[in-house]
Amino acid sequence: MHIHILGICGTFMAGIAVLARQLGYKVTGSDAATYPPMSTQLEALGIKCYSGYLPKNLVPPPDCIIIGNALSRGNPEVEAIFNKDLPYISGPQWLAEKVLAGRWVLAVAGTHGKTTTSSLLAWILEYIGESPGFLIGGVPENFGVSARLGKRPFFVVEADEYDTAFFDKRSKFVHYHPRTLVLNNLEFDHADIFSDLAAIQRQFHHLIRTVPSKGLIIHKNNEEAIDEVLKQGCWTPHENFGEKESDWHANSLNQEGSHFEVWYKGQPVGEVHWDLIGQHNIYNALAAIASSHHISIPITLACEALETFRNVKRRLELRGKVKGISVYDDFAHHPTAIAVTIEALRKRVGQQRIIAVLEPRSNTMRMGVNKDDLVFALGGADIVILYQPKNINWSLFQIAKSLRNGVVFKEVEELISYLVTRTYRGDHILIMSNGGFENIHNRLLMALNR
Repeated sequence: MHIHILGICGTFMAGIAVLARQLGYKVTGSDAATYPPMSTQLEALGIKCYSGYLPKNLVPPPDCIIIGNALSRGNPEVEAIFNKDLPYISGPQWLAEKVLAGRWVLAVAGTHGKTTTSSLLAWILEYIGESPGFLIGGVPENFGVSARLGKRPFFVVEADEYDTAFFDKRSKFVHYHPRTLVLNNLEFDHADIFSDLAAIQRQFHHLIRTVPSKGLIIHKNNEEAIDEVLKQGCWTPHENFGEKESDWHANSLNQEGSHFEVWYKGQPVGEVHWDLIGQHNIYNALAAIASSHHISIPITLACEALETFRNVKRRLELRGKVKGISVYDDFAHHPTAIAVTIEALRKRVGQQRIIAVLEPRSNTMRMGVNKDDLVFALGGADIVILYQPKNINWSLFQIAKSLRNGVVFKEVEELISYLVTRTYRGDHILIMSNGGFENIHNRLLMALNR
């Protein structure tokens, strides 16, 4: 059977391609642009990717076409599918029908932390020998791939609230029917498809309606937006994680958050000493431990597993160190994620300088919805460099003026030259974007080396 995927280099659709390949299907795909880590993952699996959306990519006609949510009517390849009456389906529906059916699904939802928490949970299951299936919106270093079929019964899925496809405007996660559900947090995001927070909360309640009464919902405590969703109706037992009054909480044993005790129902039950840093990652760990506890994994074993966890690519990933200057890559693109990433790095590096470099690339950022929160989010850095993309409809110069050391560039080459002449041994350059950012990390490392 031949499956063709439109939008194949997106994190979710690349994962779908991997699963289809492991099911034994011939897989091809189309996309407008490719960049690592997904492009390299597909190449390694021998999946042919076409550059550009063209009708000729459908010759000979595939048996099934999976259409990503980045595609819309008017796209030449989409129009060819419709005109030729070729069979098509959305990625989430295909996943539900071909992979998730009959499995114990552990889903991780929320505005932030989905990828890391999903990766932590998958690794706990792997560590104890369960060999779970998973589909994650990133590449966990422990696995080296973003998706795999694994063994039954368990499947871990990063449950995204973004819409399913242009012909199915429900959130992706409504298709997954989890038995164990994590709700990490909830903020306004995806302004290109949601009008306000209430619209996102409506989709989250649709998700809650799909969890069986014999399942479990694990959610962040004292998270007002989540509490409001639960009050709309909940038919499933739930536990919370967060501060000391929560079912699950942690007692941090050092400043950077790399060593902490795990408490459950008021009792110390385990201890974790790992490579990750930041309070946000402690919360991610608590959610993963609580989820594994629901499927009867001993808490001490879950804690032991986390000590061997290697982080996800593009999550405060050290890309290189040249002449004492460290260069990091991070996926942060929402003000909250930007702030906690800088805070976590600050706790690790102390008084050494942090140079934050931000490309506001997401749809929400390009629309300027969260721009007023950027000054606070970036305030923990010593120097802030903002990249002004050509497809953004607001100016970053006002943000730069409001920061004590802010500067804006419109060309990546000029930005790199600026960094090379103004960074010194002991500096930490934190590059944040949810895209390829014109390969800035490798280009910068090469320039620093010269």
